[in-house]
Amino acid sequence: MQGESVTQLLLEWSDGDKAALDELLPLVYDELHRLANAYLRRERANHTLQPTALVNEAYMRLVEQQHVRWQNRAQFFGIAANLMRQILVDHARQRMAAKRGGPDQHRLSLTQAERVINRAEVDVLALNEALNKLTEFDAQQGRIVELKFFAGLTIEEIVEVLGISHATIEREWKLARAWLRRELSA
Repeated sequence: MQGESVTQLLLEWSDGDKAALDELLPLVYDELHRLANAYLRRERANHTLQPTALVNEAYMRLVEQQHVRWQNRAQFFGIAANLMRQILVDHARQRMAAKRGGPDQHRLSLTQAERVINRAEVDVLALNEALNKLTEFDAQQGRIVELKFFAGLTIEEIVEVLGISHATIEREWKLARAWLRRELSA
């Protein structure tokens, strides 16, 4: 029921109803906070960003989206996950710049992402670069990784967002995992 409510509010918001946005926040806040917690659990222990700050920044960026035709809950959380990823990457880059190129301590665990690679942690900037390369090579695989790993969407939800078959999503997910594993272990 909540998924249907979120979808309806997103559609109303897309049609210009600003009141729908006010109703949307309480319905999506807990899930956004869960996503932020998941991201930050994978980061270094002394990360300066807190989940609430990450949610607030991502939500502000979501509100600023003017050319998105909201379709459903899965699409919304997929975009939110992408924004959180970009916020964390920007934060890591700023920290590296502040250290004048010192060793990067930003680590992101991939063990919760169905063991995308064999190592327990990878550099968040390296992961971002690898995902960008994958997306250049195969945009669909890049999008699937982003939705599955970063947004935590199920295969069924990804089918809904991308409009492609379940079998194709599973095949592309397997290929993308293998590609990332090879890229990140090089």
